Amino acid sequence: MSRKLIDGDNAARQELRPYTGDVAPDADSGYDPDRDPAVRSIGIMGAAGGYLDPEVRQRCYKLGAAVAKAGCVLITGACPGLPYDSALGAKQAGGLSVGISPALSRSEHVKKYDSPVDAYDVIIYTGSGLMGREVHNIHSSDVVIIAGGRSGTLGEFCIAFDEGKLIGVLCGSGGIADELSGIVEKMGKVTGAQIVYEREPESLVRKCIDAFHAGHYLRPSTFVETPHQ
Repeated sequence: MSRKLIDGDNAARQELRPYTGDVAPDADSGYDPDRDPAVRSIGIMGAAGGYLDPEVRQRCYKLGAAVAKAGCVLITGACPGLPYDSALGAKQAGGLSVGISPALSRSEHVKKYDSPVDAYDVIIYTGSGLMGREVHNIHSSDVVIIAGGRSGTLGEFCIAFDEGKLIGVLCGSGGIADELSGIVEKMGKVTGAQIVYEREPESLVRKCIDAFHAGHYLRPSTFVETPHQ
């Protein structure tokens, strides 16, 4: 049976065993990440300000909806702009949207960072500031998608690239996203990162999930040493 985008990773999740004991164990001894290709979270990183093309905003809305329809949790920096458009799309499609805020509290999130709260099911208040928050965004995402963006988005891309993440790029979304192929070429660095370029939102999400399933989920973190044989 062919795999459809809307099926996402729901089938993989259904294979998880329900807990039936009286006291939770410290860990699931039967769980092996090397046998689990499920994409549970997709992060969308992009421009929070500046000029935002209405057509690009609409594609980012569709991008968020595609993440939700794929059965994945959307991760963003809980900021305005293109990530917010994606969060609205995920929300409208019935998905779960998680925002990772630079602020200490909801009050600081709204009053200091001028950021929205309505599109998120959960907001995690890191208190880490704008730059510190970026690390949490990347670590929380199985797949990272870049749309538009300026210096902050470039920082998120560099973290994801150096840590060998699977990265999707929404082509034609302007800003940093449309410069990444040249930047990567100039880096001349192999980190294990895999980059998927695509213009259409649903196709980009599908290709990223397929690439993760095809083997990228087996790639260990940059900071995990391979055991000596």
